[in-house]
Amino acid sequence: MEYLARIPQDRIAVLIGKGGETRRMLEEACGATLEIDSKSGEVMADWGDEGADPIVRMKMPDVIVAIGRGLAPKRAVQLIQDEVFLKMYDIREWAGRQPNQTRRMRSRLIGRNGRIRSLIEEISHCEMAIYGSTVLVIGDEDGLALAAPAIEGILRGSEHSTILHGLEQDRKRQRLRSRRLESYEEQSSDDSSTFETLVPGLAEARRRRERRYRDSQVDPDEEEEVSSMLDLEDDEEIVYEEE
Repeated sequence: MEYLARIPQDRIAVLIGKGGETRRMLEEACGATLEIDSKSGEVMADWGDEGADPIVRMKMPDVIVAIGRGLAPKRAVQLIQDEVFLKMYDIREWAGRQPNQTRRMRSRLIGRNGRIRSLIEEISHCEMAIYGSTVLVIGDEDGLALAAPAIEGILRGSEHSTILHGLEQDRKRQRLRSRRLESYEEQSSDDSSTFETLVPGLAEARRRRERRYRDSQVDPDEEEEVSSMLDLEDDEEIVYEEE
């Protein structure tokens, strides 16, 4: 058995689920048998004789921690994916250990009717969970790069308006960088030369010249080759003009 994590007592029932449904879902996702100690909250995993995917095995503790810190199991299981990561903050490190300060900071992170948390999740495409004295956020690298400064700014005491404005600006800059990268990839994948860009039709003229040169190298004794050389291409014609 391999130790994964320890979760709070009031989250054990969530981890197990009704009739063990959540535990079975997690076991199918990771390929291990989970053992949950209902007294200590410790979660162990038996990976079997064949073992498991090293990435899944490495990330499974984050899944258990995320569920233990308030995230819904169906959302937490996303952490098994390679591109999804977890970041967690301890509010006490920012606001001190007085319970009233922790509660105040939780309220600032959630906002009235959950508006601040919802906006951070919507803009960054991350998932947030605020439980006890911890703030947990999961998402891909780009999403965490947006959400982390916003959460840290609120924990430092910045105004909500300042945080949300900065979050929007960060998202715009991220989109611009993404567009520049896509534009660069499209240009680099183009086989045309710089001269072709500056002088449209140059490449086609070069191909016609090379074709005429190849066609001129025929044996005069071969009637078929001579006849083929004399045939006009679709883009060629003979024009008679008086001098």
